[in-house]
Amino acid sequence: MSNASSIDIKALTVYLEQHLDDFQGPMSLEKFSGGQSNPTYKVSAQSGTYVLRRQPPGKLLKSAHAVDREYRVLKALKNTDVPVAQVYHLCEDITVIGSMFYLMEFCDGSIYWHASLSEIAHNTQRTEMYEAMNKALVALHNVDIEAVGLSSYGKKGNYFARQLERWLAQYKASELQVIPAMDKLGQWLEANLPEDDGRVCLVHGDYRLDNIMFAKDKPEIIAILDWELSTLGHPFADLAYQCMGLRMPQGLGSIDGLKGIDRNSLGIPTEAEYVAQYCQRMNIDHIDHWSFYLSFSFFRLAAIVQGVAKRASQGNASNANADKVGAFVEPLALMALEIITQEHQA
Repeated sequence: MSNASSIDIKALTVYLEQHLDDFQGPMSLEKFSGGQSNPTYKVSAQSGTYVLRRQPPGKLLKSAHAVDREYRVLKALKNTDVPVAQVYHLCEDITVIGSMFYLMEFCDGSIYWHASLSEIAHNTQRTEMYEAMNKALVALHNVDIEAVGLSSYGKKGNYFARQLERWLAQYKASELQVIPAMDKLGQWLEANLPEDDGRVCLVHGDYRLDNIMFAKDKPEIIAILDWELSTLGHPFADLAYQCMGLRMPQGLGSIDGLKGIDRNSLGIPTEAEYVAQYCQRMNIDHIDHWSFYLSFSFFRLAAIVQGVAKRASQGNASNANADKVGAFVEPLALMALEIITQEHQA
């Protein structure tokens, strides 16, 4: 963690004491390290420990860094089966600390960065942790969006058609050089877009291991984190996105995947087993067009990475390593094309 020297602690303390019944200073702030696009701080006050999540200061893209949407979805999920931190207050007055922010519960748990869960001592616990992730995803996709007040949280229907159009355009807008594998993948996705099946649910948009906090003493999820990309969408997008991450090799980006690792020796389900567990819990027979959903996830991630590389080339990327990430675009596209080839050979 690092100090939060840019925030006026005194002004923030006064504001929180005025707007939260139980909040009491003095307080201190420590910034969590890591790649959050919305800076996140640990708040230590006389009344307890909290987490503050803010928009970055300065001019922002219209829909980016929407901490107000995060606050809305976390508040809506409070009394559901989805494990989330409790939120206390949203401040839309940017004069307090220079940008919009919200305050939420501090959850004291563990976050893991290796899909192999190498820090865990026993296979049984690893099995239970993957089971917990599967159950939590199903709980999320079964949320009654009308009942929790999220029916207007995003557009309904044609999710993959809209997403594909968006990311094809985003990729082309940030292209620095022609990458034949990305062009080929984009063309295949356009030609193989499944018909909309009418499924609509709340999706997380970034459902992966390091956005899930487990209890320190048992294989239980205490909070799903980082809801910035959440919206109304298609449930298979979240499932495929997580499975994409599990397919990744070690050393490609910040998360180590399971490529080349014997899952059985670790007590971790195969992809087929994990998807089957999800289908059983969701009461569906199987998932058609699985290779499309997986390949789309790879394309979307590659397009996001290309955008980071483009911003780095213009000198305004937020991450010091942003200029290196452009090298990941082609490998991601090639992994997707390999999935497509394997399906055609099957």
